Amino acid sequence: MPKKRDGGGLSKTQQAAKFLGVSVLAGAVLAGLALPAAGALGLAAKGSVEGFDEIPANLKTPPLSQRTTIQDADGGEIAKVYSRDRTVVGLKDMSPYIQQAIVAIEDARFYEHGAIDLKGILRAANKNAQSGGVSQGASTLTQQYVKNVFVEEAGDNPTKVAQATQQTIGRKVKELKYAIQIEKELGKRKILQNYLNITFFGQQAYGIEAAAQRYFSKHAKDLTLEESALLAGIVQSPSRYDPLNNPQEATRRRNTVLQRMADLKDITRAQADAAAKKPIKLAVSRPKNGCITATHGAGFFCDYIRKVFLGDKAFGKTRKARLKRWDQGGMTIRTTLDPQTQKSIQASISDHVYEDDPVATAATIVEPGTGKILGMGQSRPYGFGENQTVINLSVDHSMGGGAGYLPGSTFKPVIAAAALEQGTSPEQEYPSPYRMPYPSPVQTCNGEWHGTPADTTQNENKEEVGPYGMKEATAKSVNTYYVQLISDMGICPAVKMAQKMGIERADGKPLQQVPSMTLGTQEMSPLTMAAGYATFASGGQYCTPVAIESITDARGKAMKVPQTSCRTAMSKKTADTINTLLKGVVEDGTGKEAGLKGRDSAGKTGTTDSRYAAWFVGYTPNAAGAVWVGDPQHKRKMYGITIGGVPHDKVYGADTPGPIWRDAMTGALAGRPGPALPTVPIDDPAKDRNKGDDGGKGGGKRKPGRGHGGDNKPGGGGWDIPGWPDILGGGNGGW
Repeated sequence: MPKKRDGGGLSKTQQAAKFLGVSVLAGAVLAGLALPAAGALGLAAKGSVEGFDEIPANLKTPPLSQRTTIQDADGGEIAKVYSRDRTVVGLKDMSPYIQQAIVAIEDARFYEHGAIDLKGILRAANKNAQSGGVSQGASTLTQQYVKNVFVEEAGDNPTKVAQATQQTIGRKVKELKYAIQIEKELGKRKILQNYLNITFFGQQAYGIEAAAQRYFSKHAKDLTLEESALLAGIVQSPSRYDPLNNPQEATRRRNTVLQRMADLKDITRAQADAAAKKPIKLAVSRPKNGCITATHGAGFFCDYIRKVFLGDKAFGKTRKARLKRWDQGGMTIRTTLDPQTQKSIQASISDHVYEDDPVATAATIVEPGTGKILGMGQSRPYGFGENQTVINLSVDHSMGGGAGYLPGSTFKPVIAAAALEQGTSPEQEYPSPYRMPYPSPVQTCNGEWHGTPADTTQNENKEEVGPYGMKEATAKSVNTYYVQLISDMGICPAVKMAQKMGIERADGKPLQQVPSMTLGTQEMSPLTMAAGYATFASGGQYCTPVAIESITDARGKAMKVPQTSCRTAMSKKTADTINTLLKGVVEDGTGKEAGLKGRDSAGKTGTTDSRYAAWFVGYTPNAAGAVWVGDPQHKRKMYGITIGGVPHDKVYGADTPGPIWRDAMTGALAGRPGPALPTVPIDDPAKDRNKGDDGGKGGGKRKPGRGHGGDNKPGGGGWDIPGWPDILGGGNGGW
């Protein structure tokens, strides 16, 4: 252990008297050391005595900025983030050699003098007078510590840093005053510990633990004599004595420290000579700071954590306060990220979409009933290089994402849920022609929507011609069916259902109340869609997405973290009915390529006009995920395109997003329970039409005819829809 050359403590009165006795002398010497003539010295000394008993608490235990470690749900490290690379440790976790070395070279009489070293001041004054310049300083280690606290508080603000280091009588006297009080209240060992934790050792390393890791890839407690001497020597001038860039200067400085340690009898002359003969042997650990260092594509999730922290009042009343707390660091943040799920997502993405493809993909998986984000990844890596980005393609613009992407037909289940909640039967039929105008007018939340002759829609395939019930229309993703459904129901129930399910526009704007919303014509993010679909899996309960499980600060104290908020978005019967509809999509409909073997699943494909985006959103009872594929810039149409080495004439939700979802979910759920999705029976009107013997009665104006002819029997009256040719409003003919 280092020698404690204690000179004994002074009482408060003695220290005050000593301060009064030497303030003018100290000020004069300081003026001679490094300052211009100081005519106002008497005023400075007088001002420094006022408030002598007052000392900011943060000088005793300053909130040092440290590394924050972000972990996955199992405690594995995702990344370390920091404004300054520092890990605070106690003296017991520092090598005795570094304690001896720093004292020897920075303040040899540290244990003998008080806060001010009069002998040192006089010696420095004499030396500087002889040289005609400033060749020697006189600051004690305690004074240096006080200055470092001011610099630490200044952070990265250049103006505040300049103020904290300015060479003025006032600042020096203030520094002396605080040094006296610090000596009295902390004692030598605590000052040494704080100093070794706060000081800068070059190469982005603050504090001795970070320095030991940076230069030697070891803990501070394991530093050898020569290693300790090298690090202690850096402090005076981190750039000049940098062993990476100036090994010769660093070696000379190290040897000076060793000889100084021998002079003070901390070590023997033989130990110093032996250590000085050894070449510098570094084992450099390059800084790994920030989300860019995260593995398995978790950089975007890591960045999302920062956005959550800065945006939630649980971590501070103002954004400025939250930013200060984040930069201070020292936290351990346990997140909801499931390592198995994250690896599976990134593996599936890598298999299906290459980072240099003309389009990208993003995928997010959440846990129904809790809102926990289990995985989040994309094909464009986190970074600033070619084919890289720092835009999180899975989240809303306010959380670091883009403008969002048109979800296409993946929005239809929201419309279906709203209709079911309004009392519409899942067996409701509509004629569903290949092409049709939008019915007009349509009721909105605060009026009516009126269409024009140009407002038309059509199905993907000309063969998709009804009539259809809800189950078959959903399985085949029939646009004209859903346009009639929202027109009969009104737009307001659809908007309110979307809000209950947390489905909002990625740009933060309110949903436009137009019938075309049923076709997914307003931009959403994958996280929004995954969390929304989780509502179906959890029996109608929507839970806001959460990413943070717990946080502890530098002292191991738990911090309050935001919790998910769950609410009932729809009845369990409605949710179970949607399960039935969407199981049909993966079993017999457009999403067969996404079906999971041996496990109940449900989902919906989505493809937008002009193929700017393609989706698959689906779920099991224990995971809900959304996959988007497209051009983040909304410029590249997905016709005649190669994605992941596979050529496509046209990209559909089924042929690219579907398999990505399937493979990601398969890996995420491997070895985990596979409960069944609760469903309800839904009759298929198409099958019923082939069983009757007699035709039924036709419906009246604006009402669908409920009866249909049996085999070779005349059918009843049909639909009378405003704007359609009369022939579509009625007629007969068997089915």
